Amino acid sequence: MHPMSADPLADTRSQAINRGMQMTLLAGFLGWMMDGYEQALFPTLAGPALKSMVPAAIAAEGAAAITGWVGDWMATITCAFLVGAALGGAAFGWLGDRVGRVKAMSFSILFYSIFSGVCYFATDPLHLAGARFFSALGMGGEWALGVALVMEAWPERHRSKMAAAIGMAANLGMVLVGCMAMAYPADAGSWRTHFLIGASPAILTLLIRLFVPESEKWERSVAKQAASLAPVRSKIGEVFGAELRRSTIVGILMAAIVFVGTWGAVQWVPLWVGDLAGPDNPRAKALAMVLISVGACVSTVIAPLFLARFPRRRGYQLLCLCAVIASAWLYRTPADWSGPMLLGIFPWLMAIKVFTLGLAATAFFGFFPLYLPELFPTHVRATGQGICYNTGRLVAVPFVLLSGKLVKEHGGYQQAAAAITLIYVAGLVVGQFGKETSGQALPD
Repeated sequence: MHPMSADPLADTRSQAINRGMQMTLLAGFLGWMMDGYEQALFPTLAGPALKSMVPAAIAAEGAAAITGWVGDWMATITCAFLVGAALGGAAFGWLGDRVGRVKAMSFSILFYSIFSGVCYFATDPLHLAGARFFSALGMGGEWALGVALVMEAWPERHRSKMAAAIGMAANLGMVLVGCMAMAYPADAGSWRTHFLIGASPAILTLLIRLFVPESEKWERSVAKQAASLAPVRSKIGEVFGAELRRSTIVGILMAAIVFVGTWGAVQWVPLWVGDLAGPDNPRAKALAMVLISVGACVSTVIAPLFLARFPRRRGYQLLCLCAVIASAWLYRTPADWSGPMLLGIFPWLMAIKVFTLGLAATAFFGFFPLYLPELFPTHVRATGQGICYNTGRLVAVPFVLLSGKLVKEHGGYQQAAAAITLIYVAGLVVGQFGKETSGQALPD
């Protein structure tokens, strides 16, 4: 067993909030916010970007052929992103356990910033797929490293608040993408500029290296291991060792279910809305991203605060149930683009449905920063939670490809999303096998 405090709720670290903690939270918050910005860029820009690359032969076949071609490439590029994020989460998580959270997080942010900017030069869908793959390497790493750094720096009594901040930050980045696209609509002539703006987080690298202190808990763990006579074990080997194997596998499955639902269905909403609204209403898809992301901001704050003293397994199952209901309401009821309009852009009823889906389907991203760090001791925490979170993305890949095929077969997005979001039902079962960690301090 990993050592725990006699009183699991007692905080063994200083209760006073110091400048180092504040800088750690600020760096993590900005890193997650721009991570969310980068993630939301492609779903928002996919329509104009891919339609500007449609081959003449496909365009000549009509709108249905164009929708199928765009859907296929949307799925392919999303899969490239998910594979990159999974590999990056494992690689940068391992690096963070070896050289420190701060150095590795700086590298990860620099990585995703550079390759987001590279999308500006894309002239073919394969170029976008390659650039999104490499940018995802950094994005996958930043999540695991930022979570480990902040959770280790702040007192136990603040962990639910930190989880709320982590979840909200990424979704604020997504709101920012939607607002940018509403103010500066993305079309065939402007989508490249949006990707170029995505390179701006590179400046965070310098600020993090100059002002953010390394995790003291990680430094103590390294010193303890250096003084130990026990042989050094592989980080990944230990995560899949006898003591942690079950937690790792169930953590992967929990994350996979969420990513299948999110990337296989929820991320299609801007494209679907763009088709419903038509080419004369380009702001509709941007407002869809804003509605999803505002709902996500609300739920990722509420979820960890509400579930902090709730049994973790029951909390995950409750979130899955909410996602099933919200998905069914949006995707299994008529998509009526009429009636009173929000801002003259979006039907009110449709807006409420999209907001509700954002509220329900993304609450998990406030839950995971609370739960996953509790599964692993300090010396493998970044590796373990990175593997769980990002291998979940990898498991989602075939389902995303399936959603692309379903779009092509049915000639639209709604039927495909309705089928894919049934995955949340599986979460009701998987959640039952999770390790119960509520009321316990982070293992040392």
